[in-house]
Amino acid sequence: MAAPSVVPVAYQGNSTSAVLPEWLNKGDNAWQMVSATLVGLQGMPGLVILYAGLVKKKWALNSAFMALYAFAAVMPCWVLWAYKMSFGHRLFPFWGKAGPAVSQDFLIPQAILPSTNHYKQNGDLETAAVQPFYPMASMVFFQYAFAAVTVMLLAGSLLGRMNIKAWMAFVPLWLTFSYTVGAFSVWGGGFLFHWGIMDYSGGYVVHLASGTAGFTAAYWVGPRLKEDREEFPPNNLLLALAGAGILWMGWSGFNGGDPFAANVDSSLAVLNTHICAATSLLVWTCWDVYFFKKPSVIGAIQGMITGLVCITPAAGLVQGWAALTMGIASGSIPWYTMMSLSKKVPLLLKVDDTLGILHTHAISGILGGALTGLLAHPKLCNMFLPVTNSRGAFYGGTGGVQFLKQLVGASFIIGWNVIATSVILLVIRVFLPLRMSDEELVIGDDAAHGEEAYALAGQGERDRSTRNAATPASVETQGP
Repeated sequence: MAAPSVVPVAYQGNSTSAVLPEWLNKGDNAWQMVSATLVGLQGMPGLVILYAGLVKKKWALNSAFMALYAFAAVMPCWVLWAYKMSFGHRLFPFWGKAGPAVSQDFLIPQAILPSTNHYKQNGDLETAAVQPFYPMASMVFFQYAFAAVTVMLLAGSLLGRMNIKAWMAFVPLWLTFSYTVGAFSVWGGGFLFHWGIMDYSGGYVVHLASGTAGFTAAYWVGPRLKEDREEFPPNNLLLALAGAGILWMGWSGFNGGDPFAANVDSSLAVLNTHICAATSLLVWTCWDVYFFKKPSVIGAIQGMITGLVCITPAAGLVQGWAALTMGIASGSIPWYTMMSLSKKVPLLLKVDDTLGILHTHAISGILGGALTGLLAHPKLCNMFLPVTNSRGAFYGGTGGVQFLKQLVGASFIIGWNVIATSVILLVIRVFLPLRMSDEELVIGDDAAHGEEAYALAGQGERDRSTRNAATPASVETQGP
């Protein structure tokens, strides 16, 4: 295919001529880069400091590092092979061919690249709705941020006991053999896309996958020490709130960037995102007050997250009243599974999911996907996904079939992540222990990294002689 034509443009104040492709839309490209950066900020520093604040003090550094490492480790894997496995040419109906995304191809828009993702249905060729008017490099960066955040979310199930070396091996393997499958199947032109599964911005690809894989990994890695599992107070709730705030505001890019254009749909997606998140936070808080007599800051954070996750598969596909309805559901159903069912169901009691990622991401992701199948507006569906007669069941027609499709799509994501995550960890276990030793678990950060998060008097400084005017008596009065 011929390269896109360009027109010469002389930049003011610079004698050097430059070329500007005539297909380039600067506004769309600017919004995509901003959206990608917002999603990246959700991970670094958002999730890094959220995890650091929510865990016990002795695990603050290790938890932050697990997230930080994942954010960095995904990038080279993504540009060398994983991006093309997610959004490239078809290898299998659920998987793309591996290849680098750092060649000259990154200079031209995704839509101009040759594609084997075309699919014949009802006499028409269908392709992904994505035909952006900006370089492929913008798309690679945007989708990298999604992939990185997915692995970082998964880490929330494993905090406080996983061997850091095993985690370092796990990240690239899980990205390659699990994340890319879901991304290609639902977004990259795979069989779920052509079947009409609706996942606007990652309710399935990101959240259901991370929640399922995190819970599965927690099963294989094993639980924290009994004393940690029974008493795991957050060491810094204000830090956790800062991370949660970055996560919430970053979701404007997470959902607003997925029309791949600065258009009407992106504005609707951003507004719906915040409607659902705020409603969910308030509903969760009301349940806490009703049953426990006090509003919980941690509960408010959980409610915020479940709202953000629930609206994600539907953000640009539903009207405002539907986003409000989804917020009520996401503040109630995950609250019930986390605060009630998790204390009754044997499997949930056995598996130590440190931050409840199963509830906040997997259950909320399924809930959002199912509600998308009920509430997706036909006209909004046609703006995003060019599959004939896509609509929610609420609008009649083929909507009932769509609802069932959403459930089947969720089943595939769950099944693949359970199997792939289990196989990856069982292979790693042959070479590395998945869990730290009990001696290391007692110590925490210092055993894992030789460092500690806080240099407080009597709690972090190694050389007491460097403490200003600190006497033995004054040190003893500092408290735990």
